[in-house]
Amino acid sequence: QVHLVESGGGLVQAGGSLRLSCVVSGSIFSRNPMGWYRQAPGKQRDVVATITSDGNTNYADSVKGRVTISRDNAKNTVYLQMNSLKPEDTAVYYCYTIDGGRFSYWGQGTQVTVSS
Repeated sequence: QVHLVESGGGLVQAGGSLRLSCVVSGSIFSRNPMGWYRQAPGKQRDVVATITSDGNTNYADSVKGRVTISRDNAKNTVYLQMNSLKPEDTAVYYCYTIDGGRFSYWGQGTQVTVSS
């Protein structure tokens, strides 16, 4: 059984920082890519950042230069460091992985709210 559990969300003022974490249970973590997505009210879920099993990263244009995704395979954990937060970053942030290109898994989400 695979579970993804996010933490680290909260309320922060514009310009502040948050670090999200996602712990993956099971044995699939180190061999698969990981991603962070977000969904604002009334909007679709969009990718924020992804990281491959060997550490290659990609970022949405809207967060480039402000966000860093990283992973610790020894801890089965992926992180999302978010700096210079803006009100438009307010959303529920979800952790995601896909095992072997076939089986997708999502976390339950963690709320990030940025006040102006």
